[in-house]
Amino acid sequence: MTAETTPDRREARRLKHQDLSRNQLLDAAEELFGRKGFYETTLQEIADLAGFSVGSVYSFFDSKDDLFLQIFQRRGGDYMPRISGVLRGPGTPLDLLHDLVNFEINYFREHFHFGRLWLRHSGSTLQSVERLADELILGNYRESMRLQAELFERGQRDASFGPGEPAALARLFSGLVSAFQSLDPKVMSDDPGAVAPLSDDEFHALVERAFVT
Repeated sequence: MTAETTPDRREARRLKHQDLSRNQLLDAAEELFGRKGFYETTLQEIADLAGFSVGSVYSFFDSKDDLFLQIFQRRGGDYMPRISGVLRGPGTPLDLLHDLVNFEINYFREHFHFGRLWLRHSGSTLQSVERLADELILGNYRESMRLQAELFERGQRDASFGPGEPAALARLFSGLVSAFQSLDPKVMSDDPGAVAPLSDDEFHALVERAFVT
């Protein structure tokens, strides 16, 4: 081991520890914001859940608003490339529509604290651009709508989807998925025995009835 590698390894360990600590705080904030709401959650509660002091929170984030923004930056940085990959994958437009349904449903189930947070805040935040977080959410939302509109346009060209403005169909599709997610006990309920009012297969069939010719 050379003299140069020891400081490099120490710095790598320090940065890794910082990243782990930052993600612990983001996980705690995501859970509490999703369960209680942004305004009802305090930094003290976030720090306690993550096992840090409030002072430690400020070593990573400027404020509670900044913490809220960073949650959406982290998930958006993961979600947007993945949804783009789904919509640019192999298969017919109808195949991709079903792939998209599966991806969106399972993403919220995989990150159910974020799913609750998104469903809790999206209705109001998507109508406002006063906060930086709102601008980020709106940017990702508009891009996802653009990608979905392209899918509907392709499906109309091969006559597998019905008529309608593709951008409007994308918005309607997104609304259906959000409504299903808001009823999904795997996202919204802490009761492991909770039963969904609509199965995944039934929702897929509903989507086909809504958009397929």
